Amino acid sequence: MHLFYNPQEQGEQFYLEEQESKHAIRVLRLARGDKVIVVDGRGGWYEASIADDHPKRCILKIENSIQAYQPLPYSLHLAVAPTKNLDRFEWFLEKATEIGISEITPLICRRSERRQLKMERMEKILVSAMKQSLKAYKPTLNKPTNFEEFLGAARKGSLGIAHCYPQERRSINDLERSGNYTFMIGPEGDFTEEEISGALQSGYVPFHLGKSRLRTETAAIHITSAISLRHL
Repeated sequence: MHLFYNPQEQGEQFYLEEQESKHAIRVLRLARGDKVIVVDGRGGWYEASIADDHPKRCILKIENSIQAYQPLPYSLHLAVAPTKNLDRFEWFLEKATEIGISEITPLICRRSERRQLKMERMEKILVSAMKQSLKAYKPTLNKPTNFEEFLGAARKGSLGIAHCYPQERRSINDLERSGNYTFMIGPEGDFTEEEISGALQSGYVPFHLGKSRLRTETAAIHITSAISLRHL
């Protein structure tokens, strides 16, 4: 079954955007009457058939719908410093979406080597990964946020900051199991001691990811997988 994305509020019909219409009609060669699935990124899962196979504005007739389709049994918010090599950060976005994540904040730290992102491109990666993994929810991608600003916002649930300094840290598997998680992962040069101190004062628990020193994007995927496995 082919899956498409349309974030707009729907009635009895879906109007696919031009890019999705072209992919459906020109690339996949779907035609009037063919069955498809549409997701809205907010949990809506729609079974539909093609009513008008126009390659620029394909119209779908909704035949059945499910709201809150297979939601994550937890909320995971990762604040991750964008990597200097942008491909690695994009890889993280793709794989985290496939595994299961609720919210992502590009975290700008004192040692960050990248402070600008092409947000439209990032959103496209999230949509593609959502469709690839047959999910109905698209993770929320926040604008790049300074460390201090992120730290100042109220958070619920289990809070953690991963770092590599030789001080007492807990294993991620020992952190409190809850329905809400917010974790911070720093840049290639790690957080500064001042940033870590500020996080601890704000209630964040320091933790490690084993004996190996991991790249930023690898650490983020490690955490995403660990939380997913906790809730199988």
